[in-house]
Amino acid sequence: MHGLNQDYPLTLSTVLEHAAVNFADVPVVSFSHGEETRTDYRSTAARARRLACALSAEGLGADGFVGSLAWNTHRHLELFYGVSGIGAALHTANPRLAPEHIAYTINFSAYRTLFIDPDTVALTERILPELQHVERFVVMAARDRMPATALPNVICYEDLIDAGDEAFAWPVLDERTACALCFTSGTTGVPKGALYSHRGTVLSALSTGGGNAWALSADDAILALPGFFHCNGWGIPFFGPMYGAKLVMPGRRMDTEFLHGLIVDEGITVGPAVPTIWMDMLEHGHRTGLGFGRLNRLFTGGTAPPAKMIEAYWHDHDVRTHHAWGMTETTHGATFSFTSRYAGGDEAIAAMRTQGKPAYGNEIRIVDDESRPLPRDGKTPGHLQSRGHWIAGAYFRRPEVDVQSADGWMTTGDVAVIDPDNTLHIVDRAKDVIKSGGEWISSPAMEEAACRHPAVQEAAVLAVPHPRWQERPMLVAVLRTNATITADELREHLAGLIPKWWLPEAIAFVPELPHGPTGKVQKDMLRQWLRDGKIAA
Repeated sequence: MHGLNQDYPLTLSTVLEHAAVNFADVPVVSFSHGEETRTDYRSTAARARRLACALSAEGLGADGFVGSLAWNTHRHLELFYGVSGIGAALHTANPRLAPEHIAYTINFSAYRTLFIDPDTVALTERILPELQHVERFVVMAARDRMPATALPNVICYEDLIDAGDEAFAWPVLDERTACALCFTSGTTGVPKGALYSHRGTVLSALSTGGGNAWALSADDAILALPGFFHCNGWGIPFFGPMYGAKLVMPGRRMDTEFLHGLIVDEGITVGPAVPTIWMDMLEHGHRTGLGFGRLNRLFTGGTAPPAKMIEAYWHDHDVRTHHAWGMTETTHGATFSFTSRYAGGDEAIAAMRTQGKPAYGNEIRIVDDESRPLPRDGKTPGHLQSRGHWIAGAYFRRPEVDVQSADGWMTTGDVAVIDPDNTLHIVDRAKDVIKSGGEWISSPAMEEAACRHPAVQEAAVLAVPHPRWQERPMLVAVLRTNATITADELREHLAGLIPKWWLPEAIAFVPELPHGPTGKVQKDMLRQWLRDGKIAA
């Protein structure tokens, strides 16, 4: 026997219309190529309907694709809803990928219309000879800011808006319809696509925007730093309007002074970004003596935030740091740390550095090399798996790649420990874990310990071959400006923080570490530096 609730599909258009009715005047602020735009959710919804109407009139609809190669702006936000609202899917190509990988993802998706920013015109011109299917380029700019370009068949985004009808009625869609497509960053081969459904995307936003994760409300203002092309901008385009939070989108600009100005001037309360951005921001605040306005919580991912950063934000600025774990295949964040039970002290700092617990709708477990479940005892490491309402069940057009176990759990490629209370601790990426004498050494734990030294700005640990122990750790460190420390001094510092048998065989100092398009350290490039003799083990 079925229940008698209304059958009302979970679609993204309902999210935006909810914001347009309940949070109509909440600001949506955008910066793009020198253009500052201030609008609101009422206008955002109206423009998204006009865009949907214009695209529908051109024949785009169910099972169709369009692409974007763009930064975080109000037009990119409208595009998410205008495309998905008619049953098509938006591929958000990542402008931070290598050009050949960008072209690969666009060609793999095989659509004909690509939306681009003024700031990505030059990049698009560069990859144009490699694009096999794109016939039209829509520049997301005001008419008086349209750039000169050699691209063929270029139109202005605002012409599409003007061609549409604000009274356009959203079609009724099956909630399982695809709405967006993101590709992995390609660090372990060519990028692979995760095709998201309306149902999964709405449920993930509803859950991760809630109390034990982002804890959003209409009193918040979010600085939308994660690229919309990376895990759907960590969900911000969806749970921003869902919870009525003000959105501030900085476009391409990521310089610290500009972002600090936005935090203060726009009343930002929530700051999501990789730890590197918040470490630079903290240094800027201390150097200038400026505060952070209404900012009260940070969300970090990609790599664990250093304990010293967490301590400084909390003790000096009353800003809590929430660490999260997620990946392209989990739509965005899947687990989140939270510290409301802790008044302060080392216990709270330690809790903020974990990856936390799953938001409702996602489950986690660890298994051994034979896929047998391992205990949640806080000490046994294993291969992390996930399942839930918004977890990838397959890769887009890649049936030959197994993403699920035989019993329906997604393999993440991470090695983790899970506490008895289900708190997640990422030990390492499976491809980066160091196995020395049959025991695992956690490179993130050693990297964090190294960064506790005041002379160390950033650190990375990788495995080097060893005749007896198979592998031993090597530490590569970047020092702070004008700081000095010897390898022996750094090793002595580590000796008080990590097991003695973890201590690195070699320590090298470099001016900077290589970072990938998502802000993570590229350890494959460090290994190449080692092979090339740029660093010595």
